[in-house]
Amino acid sequence: MRKALAPAQRGLTRYDRARLQRALRYAEDVRVYQRAQALLLVAEGHTLAQAAHVTGLSRPTVYFWLKRYVQQRRIEALRDGPRRGRPPAADCISSEQILLELSSPPSDWGYSTHIWTVALLAGHLERRYGCPINPRTLRRRMKAMGLRWKRPRYVFSEKAPHLPQKKERLSVG
Repeated sequence: MRKALAPAQRGLTRYDRARLQRALRYAEDVRVYQRAQALLLVAEGHTLAQAAHVTGLSRPTVYFWLKRYVQQRRIEALRDGPRRGRPPAADCISSEQILLELSSPPSDWGYSTHIWTVALLAGHLERRYGCPINPRTLRRRMKAMGLRWKRPRYVFSEKAPHLPQKKERLSVG
């Protein structure tokens, strides 16, 4: 195994060791903890490979974070930078627009039903606002808004309250 470079040769000082120990005590983010632990091992004289093995990081990753830390000399250098992430789906359709469309029945818009379904509402929003929205996305949005979606109960007819009396009258004559 290769002999470890002295911490001073890596650019680490005893002040850095104290700073990294403090960071381990107060770290709230697992990634920052893992990186600080790897750098502390290097500061104590271990090789990059040993530090990588103990922390579960790769050797190039430990080298990258060491280089970044030495440049800035701050624990904040071990934090992840902002990421873009996945773009929001159908961001041109707001919660207010969804509530506005739900406030009127679909028959007002020329549909041959009086109950909104998720698929029907998604298609309507897409045509009305020119922004495609998947029914699954619409369901997720509605759930986040606190709306609950239930399937409609179909009632074919209600019994008349005086049905037995009516039947007697019809059968007599």
